[in-house]
Amino acid sequence: MRILGIDPGLTRAGIGLIDVAPDGTITPLEWMIITTDHTLPTHARLLELSRDIEEILDQYKPDTAVVEKLFFATNSKTAMATAEARGAILVSVAKCGIEIVEATPLQLKMSITGDGKADKKQMQMMVQRILKLHSMPEPADAADALALALYGAYTSASRTLPSLTSR
Repeated sequence: MRILGIDPGLTRAGIGLIDVAPDGTITPLEWMIITTDHTLPTHARLLELSRDIEEILDQYKPDTAVVEKLFFATNSKTAMATAEARGAILVSVAKCGIEIVEATPLQLKMSITGDGKADKKQMQMMVQRILKLHSMPEPADAADALALALYGAYTSASRTLPSLTSR
């Protein structure tokens, strides 16, 4: 199973891609960021982001995409831009017929570190450890995207396990 994690953002969107073998072995394939030119109007940036996502989907052909849900308490301008980027990303993935899983920051942090209040550095260190990388994945947006892909692997595995109550 191939899982794409996407950390949405209009200026920088994180991308992380993993393969999960039938035996549960997880192999990191790629991590990167997509950037858009801040001097362009928002609609042009959203179009650019959407096209880039569609190219990645076409190139890597993931089975599932995990996209982070938004939580913003303070900066409404950043929240709006990120929400618009997230919408463009969700539409691009849905157009390709790929399963979408969504995770809140709390769910993501709990599944990767066991601590819902983990900071970026803790997340990067755990992703490095889980994926057996020689160094911490950077930038942080790409590390978050790898963490989202891992979340997809963990939730996919739990959906396919038999229920304890059915035994």
